[in-house]
Amino acid sequence: MFKVIRDEIDAMMQRDPAARSRAEVFFCYSGFHALVLHRFAHLAWQRDFRFSARLISQFGRFLTGIEIHPGASIGKRLFIDHGMGVVIGETAELGDDVTIYQAVTLGGIAPSINSESQRERNRHPTLGDGVIVGSGAQILGPINVSAGARIGANAVVTQDVPAALTVVGIPARVVEHKDIDVAEVFRPYGTPLGDLPDPLVRSLEGLVEHVANLQARIDLLEKASEKKMKKNK
Repeated sequence: MFKVIRDEIDAMMQRDPAARSRAEVFFCYSGFHALVLHRFAHLAWQRDFRFSARLISQFGRFLTGIEIHPGASIGKRLFIDHGMGVVIGETAELGDDVTIYQAVTLGGIAPSINSESQRERNRHPTLGDGVIVGSGAQILGPINVSAGARIGANAVVTQDVPAALTVVGIPARVVEHKDIDVAEVFRPYGTPLGDLPDPLVRSLEGLVEHVANLQARIDLLEKASEKKMKKNK
């Protein structure tokens, strides 16, 4: 248990330049507190102490502002930075080295019929190793976000995201595809290196360029027409 806690703290220090010591992370980081409490809640949930698990989860929510259902499966070295308003649903599954920023929702699709069979179905997202989810992003439904994917701030994701893609917007659209190693240099908030290419901006720029070309051709035609009229006079 002590080794697991140490690994969690070291992972947070590697990804947050503001963390100056293990003691600071241990005593002051709400993401760390939420994760430790979830480990206990999840253990109780697996052993069928469901009410006790929900009590621990509720205490964690009250203490940290981070709501993680005890049924959620979370891998090693999760980093919840800042964390206020994060919601992780019951059937969500997170791989190793995932990073989540504040106000993120890993939400589910409510069952149409309130039955045990519907309750046991996977209703929440699955995040692969090394996924980064920017602040305010909403990932909804039983979709897969594959290893190394980046979800931009405030994006709304309702479809699967293949590995190593960066998606932004509402609904989320691909803005970057790069062959990356999950263990590469950490990229805060999931943003691409350099300028962020917005697909809508690129489309508008292309439209403006097309209009400019048409205007240039019209100007040439008008000049040619004027010359022809002068000759006829």
